[in-house]
Amino acid sequence: MPEITMPRLSDTMEDGVIIAWHKNVGDRVERGEVLAEIETDKAIMELEAYDDGILERMLAGEGERVPIGIPIAVIGDGSGTSSAPPVPSAPPAAPAAPSEHRPKSSPLARKIADERGVDLASVTGSGPGGRIVRKDVEAARGVESPPPTVETKVDVSAEADEVPLTTLQRVAAKRLTESKQNAPHFYLTAAVDATALLAFRETVNDSLQAADGHVEGHVEKQKVSVNDFLVRAAASALRANPGVNVSFGGDTLLRHHGVHIGVAVAVGGGLVVPVVRDADRKSVSQIAAETKEKAQRARAGKLRADEMTGGTFTISNLGMYGIEQFAAVINPPEAAILAVGAATDELRLIDGEVTVRKILRLTLSADHRAIDGATGAIFLRDLTALLQNPLRIVA
Repeated sequence: MPEITMPRLSDTMEDGVIIAWHKNVGDRVERGEVLAEIETDKAIMELEAYDDGILERMLAGEGERVPIGIPIAVIGDGSGTSSAPPVPSAPPAAPAAPSEHRPKSSPLARKIADERGVDLASVTGSGPGGRIVRKDVEAARGVESPPPTVETKVDVSAEADEVPLTTLQRVAAKRLTESKQNAPHFYLTAAVDATALLAFRETVNDSLQAADGHVEGHVEKQKVSVNDFLVRAAASALRANPGVNVSFGGDTLLRHHGVHIGVAVAVGGGLVVPVVRDADRKSVSQIAAETKEKAQRARAGKLRADEMTGGTFTISNLGMYGIEQFAAVINPPEAAILAVGAATDELRLIDGEVTVRKILRLTLSADHRAIDGATGAIFLRDLTALLQNPLRIVA
């Protein structure tokens, strides 16, 4: 019977953390049943059994990070004879004293213990059968970590609490660092008069509410947000400016056929980017329904990996937090990202008179290897024109 290995659940996944086992050793397992919840670099996802049988062994405990392809469990016929491939025997060693006996532990736990100088004999395991896993070693007290670098001089135990990074945070840190190091960013900012857009949005939502009829027990129709208009307008501008809907490919420039817009969503422990595929072919109301549904599932950790990959452009909106303007880091392999601030009251001179207008600032971060300044500027000009004439967005 087969062993269960850590699967590749996303295109950028390198390892996964076992959040929870749904079965115990000795339990009957049917094909398609959920065995465990795995935290990937994008979300928490369910691991299903590929075969029927008995869960005979768990090779990794909850909280343990396991590389792709490494066995984490064995399903057999219940006889206990099926197991993972035998580990090659180590060369004979001199008999160890009882105090030197090495307790059961995972490979990752042993690696961390060796790096930190942790004596595994002093660690209590929380994994299956008392097996020591990563979190047990990290929680071990009375053992110092390796000497800090010159730049790190803070006594962590006295000045701060150590909070382990989630998988989302760890992968984001790695990818965004690579983005800033590898992609020469440049930034363009435009001030959009969003007065007409906000008024049009209110009219649309009033119409949706009126059409609902307020029938008792009837679910109110989906309202549209400013961000929904932004996604649709950006998609139209990208279709008109294919030079921004690109990726840098080393010796080539990849011009994408589809306009697939990622919408950044804050979740517990990180940030995920659900993708609205073919956004230029969808209405504002369709985009509104899709982004709301995906955002809800993203916060619940229920998005599939394919729903967070394949984006060609990303929108990050912090306007709801009162942020007026910011610059975002490009989400590779895309070549641009749009940062959206809050619409605020500002004085403008119109037809010789000073009046109050709602001004919304957009900042385009672009990869200069793939997009030049003029290309980015034309895109931003066209996007601004659409937002200032909202009827063109829904036409």
